[in-house]
Amino acid sequence: MGKIAIVLTGLLMAVAAPPPPAAAQGAGDLVKEMIGEWELSNAARSKTCVISLKGESVPRGLRLELERGCAEALPFMKDVVAWNVRGLDLVRLIDQRGQAVIDLSEVESGILEGQRSGEGIYLLQNLAAARAASRSTDQMIGNWSVVRGSGRAICGLTLTNTEAGPDAFEVFVNPPCETIVASFAPRQWRLERGELQLMSASGEIWHFEADDNAQWRRVPDSADPILLVRP
Repeated sequence: MGKIAIVLTGLLMAVAAPPPPAAAQGAGDLVKEMIGEWELSNAARSKTCVISLKGESVPRGLRLELERGCAEALPFMKDVVAWNVRGLDLVRLIDQRGQAVIDLSEVESGILEGQRSGEGIYLLQNLAAARAASRSTDQMIGNWSVVRGSGRAICGLTLTNTEAGPDAFEVFVNPPCETIVASFAPRQWRLERGELQLMSASGEIWHFEADDNAQWRRVPDSADPILLVRP
């Protein structure tokens, strides 16, 4: 009878056992969401690496596959052998020792962001969405007019795909230009989370958002807005 009682007690304890912690359940959900093809890049997407995240276990975490050329584009990727999830929202790329090479967390739907000390920001995006975004970047290259809301052109700019520092490209100013643009004197440009940014040598930044008229409007808006339009 003693043995039967022990068995029954064990069964009752198993039935009464609480469900797994919410954190563990959430981590499992994130693992499922992350399985697939992703693009890891610097913020400007001038250096990219395609990663296939798998669900199978390997000694240091979960399996991943790297596209050829990843280590050349992003040298730290040569150390990555696995991936895993930490907590509810942290995706970790792991080296052979089980240490984090980079941690990434979601900053907006479908986009994760991480930082490496001394190197800057890196983005992890769904591969299909990232390639769609790259078409938008390519479409920005060329000549633009800086225009007031009245339609009066006040300067010309040429956006290039020539790298001009971390995560940015070179921009040329085409005179004649009114003082507001000439004194700003943009030297670099980039697309950052759907926003076009022009940057001066002093570090000043003008921010532009796309509007419904296939042009870009400087934000915050003003009574006499500044627009970027194709000439």
